[in-house]
Amino acid sequence: MTRVAVVSGGTRGIGAAIAKALKAVGYQVAVTYHGNDEAAQKFNAETGVHVFKWDVSNYDACVEGLAKIGAAVGPVDVLINNAGITRDGMLHKMTPDQWYAVINTNLNSLFNMCRPVIEGMRERNFGRIINISSINGQKGQMGQTNYSAAKAGDIGFTKALAQENASKGVTVNTICPGYIATEMVLAVPKEIIQKSILPQIPVRRLGAPEEIARCVVFLASDEAGFITGSTLSANGGQYMM
Repeated sequence: MTRVAVVSGGTRGIGAAIAKALKAVGYQVAVTYHGNDEAAQKFNAETGVHVFKWDVSNYDACVEGLAKIGAAVGPVDVLINNAGITRDGMLHKMTPDQWYAVINTNLNSLFNMCRPVIEGMRERNFGRIINISSINGQKGQMGQTNYSAAKAGDIGFTKALAQENASKGVTVNTICPGYIATEMVLAVPKEIIQKSILPQIPVRRLGAPEEIARCVVFLASDEAGFITGSTLSANGGQYMM
């Protein structure tokens, strides 16, 4: 039986690497995106992966979108909550819009995406939910109270949902990437990466999106069935829990 995997925010960066890796090991993969139509079309043309557009911060859109995936591909067996945004700023200057945009997309989306699929996973006695958090949800980051709060919330959500569903064959885990060589990070001036970022990382390099994808492939597998409620830090030693 071919299992169905859904990756939110799956057409670029870490999400795209995850989708490609899951497809390579035999999953039927569908990805979601919200903003960049050009990138989504390019990803679909290059990979053949099913692409669906909706805003994961909107519950009704998630219900409708996941139903479309179910009809087109099949019931969701593996869900990777990867979609995320940043709206950085010091709290004393942060606007309500900056705060709520990040909380809604990075944290509330976990409820929006998990709630429509969790009952089916429980009924089938199998499921894998993998939430992509961040090193900054573990240690905090100046100028990111919104992002750090949301990503820390992802970890708490994971632990609670893991306890609720362990007896039903559904595992729920978190991955916390550090600095990964995505478009967003590589847009930082090279001298800042060299002088300010890399010295913080014991392995002295950025991570590759494919390294996060390999973590996902393992946690999604049958072999990872005894791992649930866990937080996997993939940050080159920058922050050790």
